[in-house]
Amino acid sequence: MAKTTPSSVLQQSVSLLHGVGPAVQSRLQKLGIESIEDVLFQLPARYEDRRVVKKIAELRGGEREIFSGEILAAGEATTRSSRRKLFEVIVSDGSSQILLKWFQYKTVWMKKRFAVGRKAFFVAEVKRFGSQREAHHPEVEFIKENSVIEDACLENSLSIGTILPVYPLTEGLHQKTAQKIWRDAVSRFADDLQSHIPEEIQSKRGLMTTAAAVQAVHNPAADSRIDLLQAGRNPARLALVYDEFFFLALGMAMKRRGVVIAPGIPFKLDHQFTKPLAALLPYKLTNAQRRVLGEIKRDVMSPHPMNRLIQGDVGSGKTIVALMAALIAIENCCQVAIVAPTEILAEQHFTEFNFYLGQLGLKAILLSGSLPPAEKKTAYERIASGEIDLVVGTHAVLQQCVIFHRLGLGIVDEQHRFGVKQRAVLKQKGENPHLLVMTATPIPRTLALTLYGDLSLSVIDELPPGRQTVQTTTVTENRRADVYSAVRHELMAGRQAYIVYPLVDESEKSDLQAATVGAQQLKTEFPDYRVGLLHGRMSAEQKDAEMKAFKAGLIQILVSTTVIEVGIDVPNATLIVIEHAERFGLAQLHQLRGRVGRGEGKSRCFLIRSKQISDDGLKRLQVMTETNDGFRIAEADLEIRGPGDFIGTRQAGLPEFRVANLLRDARILDDAHEDAFELANSPGFLTAPEYEDVRQELKRRWGGRLELVNSG
Repeated sequence: MAKTTPSSVLQQSVSLLHGVGPAVQSRLQKLGIESIEDVLFQLPARYEDRRVVKKIAELRGGEREIFSGEILAAGEATTRSSRRKLFEVIVSDGSSQILLKWFQYKTVWMKKRFAVGRKAFFVAEVKRFGSQREAHHPEVEFIKENSVIEDACLENSLSIGTILPVYPLTEGLHQKTAQKIWRDAVSRFADDLQSHIPEEIQSKRGLMTTAAAVQAVHNPAADSRIDLLQAGRNPARLALVYDEFFFLALGMAMKRRGVVIAPGIPFKLDHQFTKPLAALLPYKLTNAQRRVLGEIKRDVMSPHPMNRLIQGDVGSGKTIVALMAALIAIENCCQVAIVAPTEILAEQHFTEFNFYLGQLGLKAILLSGSLPPAEKKTAYERIASGEIDLVVGTHAVLQQCVIFHRLGLGIVDEQHRFGVKQRAVLKQKGENPHLLVMTATPIPRTLALTLYGDLSLSVIDELPPGRQTVQTTTVTENRRADVYSAVRHELMAGRQAYIVYPLVDESEKSDLQAATVGAQQLKTEFPDYRVGLLHGRMSAEQKDAEMKAFKAGLIQILVSTTVIEVGIDVPNATLIVIEHAERFGLAQLHQLRGRVGRGEGKSRCFLIRSKQISDDGLKRLQVMTETNDGFRIAEADLEIRGPGDFIGTRQAGLPEFRVANLLRDARILDDAHEDAFELANSPGFLTAPEYEDVRQELKRRWGGRLELVNSG
């Protein structure tokens, strides 16, 4: 088995590498590269195939090519249009000619270097103008006298005959410099890398050792398939991807195992409150809701704490499932804490829960940061005494001063706004309470495995009867009058509308139409209707008053920023207009659209876009018009934006992979997840000497992030 700790040399500064002085070191730091290990695991962005030297007659336009030839003529010239001087060289290999141009040069040096009759290799992006070929500022490698091309003695290496790695750069760092640095790091230190995956798993999956994989990925063999290298499907890279996924999955498995082996509060089901609630509801639960509720019941009746994620699209009915779970806890003489990311959402949960709990003779309380000190003190005392059955609030619930009499269930809503540590704080409020996490942000399975691998997953994949599909249309700014006509039609029918803007106030640096200015313009546009304004800079009291007025129908048009993104429920609102829609992410657009379609009326969403819009912006809007399926939207969002931006906050706990790509490597994630969980659940993993190296490496990589303080 390999040694238990990586060589300390790998953790040393990049300044040990040849050519890395203070200036280059600073530039590498901008790429997140500080240690030698960082260099080794910063893989090439792409590769250049320099194994085939083409005839000039075969060179295609628009591609980076390698060719060789003899210099027929060289000298200064002047452009026709700007009269700018340039240096031109004509090269021939017998099959055809190509014109080489330099716009920045030193005349004497160029004339001496590009003497007529000299032969060289050239690497450049070729341009074609009819039958004429030319290239600007090519890389050049001269062939010495009396040498043939096939056996050339070269003055400067262009790595002809090899596959050349091309690395990501930052301002001031040139590719030649980067290639020398990486070449030095790999040749001197790659052998110090150790493999930490158990040998039986390496053999099962046919994995290269870490040292061999790093060497091969930076210095591909001459017979390597360039298509696999460019696509990231070569065996060396796949071995490194597996390694990253394996240790993340192992950390998640240990975290789940830590939850499972901990003693919890086994609940009994006597239906003291759940049956009366079912009778109070004006509708029946969907099959999906009943299935998920069954999974929750099995969890909470076991002697170990539940640790479950409920994933459901906008309007799928997660809240009622959470309320049912809360009543099971209350039936077992336990308290429940519900944590929401915003005061608006917390207030809405409190209103809905309190409505039903009050009819069942139970007590709920709302806890938020804006409560006056005297009310907070009273609330804390009532919670600590056990008088309060259910506490709803924001991050205020997680404060040290909030002490529960007997917390049996913690519910976290909109999990993507909270991190692993917040969940841990909530669990510490009781003696291993059950934990239920909810999100309305549909998350593709690959991403769910990395974000919530320590949670059991439940999916509510069915919308309640009567839930409307929202018709979505994208329009340009010059069609705003048509949109306002549609708004007026809804208002005349007694309906209400949202109009959403990206900003609160106008900014000199932005061309976005701000919410405050938009509200004023809409008051002029719709003088017969009341226009409200809601944004994050308002006080809790102002926001609450505005929302209550909108819910009561006293406001017909609510102008808002994204504070209405989650949890706002006004069935009479049937139309939403999103200004500068291209500036929003797909997940945000889907959440905003979910504010309508909650009642019986047909609902519409208008996405108003700017004339100037990126390709990604167009893709997002096209997806919105094509589907209402949150999971399809989530997949598209992940494809367009990439995993790093999908959640939108580092706090969410999304790991920063050095090699792996969640989209490209989903199959490997499945394999690594299977192997890691199997190993973690094996009887001897926590104690067997042969796994000491694996346990130590897990602690080194993920111990702090996943709080694996007792993992080995």
